[in-house]
Amino acid sequence: MNENVKVVFGLIGGLALFLYGMNSMSDALQKAAGEKMKKILEFLTKNPIMGALAGALVTAVLQSSSATTVMVIGFVSAGLMSLPQAISVIFGANIGTTMTAQLMAFKISDYIYPLIFIGFMLNFLGKKEKVKNIGMVIFSFGLLFEGIEIMGSVMKPLAGSPIFVDLMGKVSSVPVLGVVLGAVMTLVVQSSSATIAVLQSFASQAGPDGVSSVIGLTGAIPILLGDNIGTTITALLASIGQSKDAKRTAIAHSFFNITGTCVFIWIIPWFAQFIRYISPKGNEIDVISRQIANAHTTFNVVCTLVWLPLIPIMVKIVTTIIRGEDKNTGVVYEPKYLDNKVIDQPVAAMYLVSQELENLAGFAVHMLNSLKGSLNQKKTSAAYEKFKNQLDIVQHLQEEITDYITKLFSSGNLTELQSEQTAGLLYVTNNIERIADRCQDIDSIWMKIQDDGMSFSEEAGKEIENCIDVLLSLLRQAMTAVKQGSEEEAELVFKNKKKLHKAEKKFNKAHLNRVKNQKCDPAMTGYFSGILYNLDRAADNCVSIAEEALDNQGYVKLGEAARNFATPSAVVEAV
Repeated sequence: MNENVKVVFGLIGGLALFLYGMNSMSDALQKAAGEKMKKILEFLTKNPIMGALAGALVTAVLQSSSATTVMVIGFVSAGLMSLPQAISVIFGANIGTTMTAQLMAFKISDYIYPLIFIGFMLNFLGKKEKVKNIGMVIFSFGLLFEGIEIMGSVMKPLAGSPIFVDLMGKVSSVPVLGVVLGAVMTLVVQSSSATIAVLQSFASQAGPDGVSSVIGLTGAIPILLGDNIGTTITALLASIGQSKDAKRTAIAHSFFNITGTCVFIWIIPWFAQFIRYISPKGNEIDVISRQIANAHTTFNVVCTLVWLPLIPIMVKIVTTIIRGEDKNTGVVYEPKYLDNKVIDQPVAAMYLVSQELENLAGFAVHMLNSLKGSLNQKKTSAAYEKFKNQLDIVQHLQEEITDYITKLFSSGNLTELQSEQTAGLLYVTNNIERIADRCQDIDSIWMKIQDDGMSFSEEAGKEIENCIDVLLSLLRQAMTAVKQGSEEEAELVFKNKKKLHKAEKKFNKAHLNRVKNQKCDPAMTGYFSGILYNLDRAADNCVSIAEEALDNQGYVKLGEAARNFATPSAVVEAV
């Protein structure tokens, strides 16, 4: 096989192994971290310093600043995070992504295969999920380094190529070329960690003198700076079609790296001298991998320290670039919080599901209120149209949430505990949808009453309204029980359900007395009892929701960001 073809195949094969190892390690780390990921994400709602710390920790787990940025953009677009909070997290993400380069700088080539074997055995033989996840982390870590070793070995012929050495010389003397090269590489691979790993492997190859690096630290730094710019493209793409604040968050990510690069590109010789001073001493080819990692970390830490107190200025800059506010399009049929780009981050995705479930419950409350107002109204009335509109929204949102949860399960990233929690959220969602079905059955009964030219007596109408009020109270109490994990609220639901059942029997008897006294049409008996029966069944669904609280199932909350359950005011006004 041609030598050049071998080099190309080795590079793409090693890169594929590296990316697979990094992605597998990210998935396994998330599963191993489990509930700790939730605690890390809680920092997102606090001050900028805590936000930056959270961004760094989350990115260290996800092994990708792009993944963190996409998640943050989803939160901002859903209105769950403010623009200043998001920007602070983005700053931290830039620091967190440097941890991969620091890991790559370790010389563990003699231990790669033992690591792969130990990781495989733990994952293969482990009985507990946590042990299996830890095994996958170790196994993936070994694969990641094996990919680096493969790329390093096939790059040795390049290091001796006069053409390639001349090209690297031009990059060293014209830093802008290095920046462009780094940005393009990251844009193609979609991972700054991967391109920096390639850079570390190549820089570790000896030049013609056999001692110095083929590219040197001053030649590597511009490419590294370009890598930081290239990684922001993913965030910009993720912001397409999102809210204006989401677009501003993506632009802030780009602006952060571009401004840093514009400053550091002028001080590369002094910057390289500082990095050599703080890095281990020795032959350049032996220490340059660590030097590149330190340069990457130092660049992002310095930029973060400079920009962190200047977040208000960054906000003004990005709001000047993206002007105006998002338009209110009226009735909200589509999910407000769900974001498919966050599916691969289970804790964040479950949090968004919880928020969307709260949104759904708010619509369900409003639907029941509209049902009460539409009874004894003609099907052409505004009140009836409002009820039908609410019913359609609840049913549509339930389908969207169910579809999202299905994708979350099929991603394969959920731990056993997360699977149980998500199944609980799905169960609550389905019960809200069944309440909507009961309302639809009541609507069908009302249509038959109108078609027969009949109507309820004033007493019957008040009794039905009374039952709907009890049902509204049950739904609110059930959702509060689930959100807060409150057994007390759940017990209230069980107690008040019995009251509704007694009221149903009482009102049916009252109706029969009215029929006996010729105050109600006997033909209305089946209709009246049918409506009360459906309300009683809807109350059973509220009981089923409350039972989830007793099974320790509930919303996935991230500190202060989880809002109190209430009908969303914006939704009420819109509909």
